[in-house]
Amino acid sequence: MFATPAARQIAFINMAHVINHYVLLILATAVLGMVAEAPAEFGRDYGPILALGTGMFVLYGLGALPMGWFAARFGRKGMIAAFFLGVGAALIAAGLSTGPISLGLSLTVMGAFAAIYHPIGTAMLVEAAGRQVGRAVGINGAFGNFGVALAPVATALITAQLGWHWAFVFPGVVSLAVGLLWLREPMYDALKAAGPKAAFPTIPPAIVRRAVIVLMAVAAVSGLVFNAFTLVLPKLMQERLANDADLLPVVGMLAFLATLCGGLTQFTVGNLIDRFTLKQVFMPLALILAPALVAVAFAQGWLVLPLSALIAAAIFGQVTVNETMTARYIAPALRVKLYSIRFTVGFLGAALASPLIGFLHERTGSVTAAMLVLAGFAVVTGVCALAFPNRREELQPELWARAPEAGLAAAE
Repeated sequence: MFATPAARQIAFINMAHVINHYVLLILATAVLGMVAEAPAEFGRDYGPILALGTGMFVLYGLGALPMGWFAARFGRKGMIAAFFLGVGAALIAAGLSTGPISLGLSLTVMGAFAAIYHPIGTAMLVEAAGRQVGRAVGINGAFGNFGVALAPVATALITAQLGWHWAFVFPGVVSLAVGLLWLREPMYDALKAAGPKAAFPTIPPAIVRRAVIVLMAVAAVSGLVFNAFTLVLPKLMQERLANDADLLPVVGMLAFLATLCGGLTQFTVGNLIDRFTLKQVFMPLALILAPALVAVAFAQGWLVLPLSALIAAAIFGQVTVNETMTARYIAPALRVKLYSIRFTVGFLGAALASPLIGFLHERTGSVTAAMLVLAGFAVVTGVCALAFPNRREELQPELWARAPEAGLAAAE
């Protein structure tokens, strides 16, 4: 299964995606145990403890911007090694924290190392995937979503059995171990291995500009929606389905089941992307998100679970589409730079999620207001989906040379 260098590289990048999304969501569930286990150190309020992750998400966003430069200077392999080892060490430090300041600093450092993954790892993935970009991005997205889904249930179980400290230490050790295995793997250059057949088509500049503008707009909004929903999901399950401190593992399991649907959607969306244009796949996902968020804002009982699953499916399916946009419209030489800019824009929006959720919950005492705010942002995503190009050339790149815009660009 992993006999070729390309397959092994994709396997490590997929594992990095699991770790990346898992570690960013540990605090969202661990906080439910921290208010019970360590009130003297951290207090008893959900919002202020959750806000300790703000620095983590800020550096996660800002740190993505210079990754193109770092990759050119230190190499992609070295940067992915720094991701595994840096995240692992910072997580262990977070697990050893004795108060808000040390925990917040440890998480902030972890966010800086976690910023490495998306701009560099995604570029390595799409290059190693060859022509089956949609399928590879879909599978990679499913791995990332598995990390999102696993974080609440694993964190809840570890916290309930061993305490919140170990909820950070265990994944830190795993990340360090995978990093050491990555260092033993020889470097693989997908572009050189592919040879001349990897030539990227010349796409009319006007179409590229339109795609990039829409991509950046979607990134800014979807980053906030994605991060806020994954952060608030454990609290949503606790408020509506398992409002008891002894039911923390149940909260984690319910959040896992909801987000698991997102992983299945990403795999399906990845396969659809190789058969349909990006806009044809994007539009249905964008149209269902806002109504589903409004519905879950007021839902009670077990109805929350299928609605949360539908929201997760729409949010994570959009992630697969967004990452494929760059692969379809941007030449390989520029992908790391554009991924860096795109993820910086997206994660700056994501950085607002933690204080926003904490503020709204503190003011209202529930997650209803947060869900309604996210529904408003989801409407913007729908407008962006309408503006994205709908081109059959995405599926047959050789047709770009005969596109009407190609003649106009040549005349200019």
